[in-house]
Amino acid sequence: MHGETMRKVALFPFNGDVMCFIHVLLNALDMQEKGYGVKIVVEGSACTVIPAIADPHHFMHKLYIQTRDAGLIVGACRACSVKQRVDKAIEAEGIPLIGDMSGHPSMSQYMAAGYEIVTF
Repeated sequence: MHGETMRKVALFPFNGDVMCFIHVLLNALDMQEKGYGVKIVVEGSACTVIPAIADPHHFMHKLYIQTRDAGLIVGACRACSVKQRVDKAIEAEGIPLIGDMSGHPSMSQYMAAGYEIVTF
């Protein structure tokens, strides 16, 4: 990107609706393809979506695997995952549980690193 500063975006899905979550994955892959620095930090009830879409029979499984294997999902909220009893399933997917702010991921760390924050 000749002299340009790469745009960096951190996507924070909170909504546990699968149809909402699909847009997070699609946008992350689209941004990566266009040269953005993009990270997904799964929060709130969206943490429950990961075990559901990790099922190979789920209609969104291939998109999830593509996104996960591209390294775009940097972590899921430790506090929310534990509270909703999906922490073990998320860790089994190789997704770290993160939470430097009372068990929750801090948006400010991404902002300090130059990321725009987008919530879903």
